Order: sequence, then structure tokens, then C-alpha cells
Amino acid sequence: MSSDAGTALEPSVLYPGRNEDYDFPLRAIVARPDIKRRVRIGAKISSVPIMILLVIAALGPAKWVPRTELGWQFDHVIGYFGITLFFCFAWPRPFLVGGVFMALAGLLEGLQAFTPDRTAYLPAVFYGAAGALVAALVGELFMLAVRGRRLRNLDAWPQFQAGVPAIAPRPLHTE
Repeated sequence: MSSDAGTALEPSVLYPGRNEDYDFPLRAIVARPDIKRRVRIGAKISSVPIMILLVIAALGPAKWVPRTELGWQFDHVIGYFGITLFFCFAWPRPFLVGGVFMALAGLLEGLQAFTPDRTAYLPAVFYGAAGALVAALVGELFMLAVRGRRLRNLDAWPQFQAGVPAIAPRPLHTE
């Protein structure tokens, strides 16, 4: 008695785009504030060992550093891109996080001059900073897109149709 896996599933499960209620439970679970807070706290806790591993990889012996076959330039860009993007998720201030990682790329590369088997190399700073900058831009664009989607969803609520702005403009700093 064999059964085909495709016959056991309903068409709405096989084609989620045809059923609008399909992704509602997932969105409701992810959108809960306590779940978001827990995930961000977990990301912040996970960022501590990531920073320790980054410092060990940058200042430890050269044979400890994991390398790809695509060259050190790609390793710097993709490494700083991934770490910065992860930190942008933990701390949702992408330009601040990106700036910190661009400075960190320069600092770690400069400190390599004091290690016995490495030398400081200025293009490596630029490759690391470029990866951090691209990750900060991607993080900022993603947050703007999510914020815009959230604002479009607020248009369906009656209190926002009365002409009350969803987000009040920030006042200028007065001293």
C-alpha cells in the first residue's frame, strides 16, 4: 500500500500563495513582542563568542584562520559582511554597527603588525570595511522595507484613516 506524498497534502499547503491565511499563524508567532525580544537577546548573547572568534582569527596564528579557495579578499568581504549583518539583527542600528565594524577592521588589521607571523596590509582594511558597509546598507534597506510594509498595513485601521500620522516627525534638537 504505497501512498504518494503529494496526495496527502491539501492544495493550500502545496500552493501557499493561493491561500491568504496560510502564513498568518507564522506571522503572528514571529510578530509577538516577547518572541522578538527573546530572539534579539539570544543574538546579543551569541555575538560575544563571535567577537572572540573574530579577534582570535585576526590576531592568532595565520594557520588558525579558516580560508576559502576564493582568496583572502573574498574572505575579508564576506566575513565582515556576515558578522556585521548578524550584529545588525541583534542591535537594529545598522549604520552604527557598520561604522563600528569598519573601525574594527582597521584596528584589527593594524594590530596584526604586532603579531610575529603577520603584517598589516591597508587593502585588507578596505575589503573588511567594504563588507561591513554593504551589510549596514542591506540591514538599513531591509529595516526600511519592513517599516514601510508595517505602515501600509496600518492603513487598514480606522484610527489611522482619520489623517493622524502613523509616525510623528521627530523634533529638531533645541539647546
